Amino acid sequence: MQSDTLLHAANFSTLLLCMVLKFPQIFALMRAKSSAGVSFNSLLLELLGYIVFVTYQMYYDYPPPTYLEYPILIAQDAILLLLILHYNGSLKQSLLYTLLFVGGWRLLTLEKWIIDSAMSLCTFISAASKFAQLQCMWKSKDAGQVSALSWAMATFTCIARIYTTTVTTGDMQVLVRFVVMTLLNMWVLLTVLYYQRQRSSSSKKED
Repeated sequence: MQSDTLLHAANFSTLLLCMVLKFPQIFALMRAKSSAGVSFNSLLLELLGYIVFVTYQMYYDYPPPTYLEYPILIAQDAILLLLILHYNGSLKQSLLYTLLFVGGWRLLTLEKWIIDSAMSLCTFISAASKFAQLQCMWKSKDAGQVSALSWAMATFTCIARIYTTTVTTGDMQVLVRFVVMTLLNMWVLLTVLYYQRQRSSSSKKED
């Protein structure tokens, strides 16, 4: 009974946080009217990883509560990508990216071996998205408009998913993915906080 309660709490808290996970980042971009510090390549890879992951879960009829947040995250990532393209003056490219992602999603469901192979690469794709964001900050030595709150919530949801995966499907590929994502999300979060603290210290010195 206690285990069921904890599972429901983990699923509910993950879904609740994911409904607003990208909002701090979206609002940060809209306030600044700039995408400085936010890696476009990172978001593209993250979106690809989300699409592969949710398609895999649906293909094998996994319990919906274990992946219900991903359609929400996909929608929020799409909004972020549109904002970045808008602020970079490249909004016309959005149609091309839409066609590529829709076509890729259809391709995933054609054969079992395709979705299995894609899932095998999913962790690497998602990990690459985190490294792309880290590289963007390392290069500029500034977190720019990157939201620490969004990355903190992402870290929590991955930790919660480690638990829910362990007690439901036990799928090792999925479990490994969440462990890796937890560590990388935490790394990005700490990097954002580090650069934000540096920027804050520099501003105080100038004052």
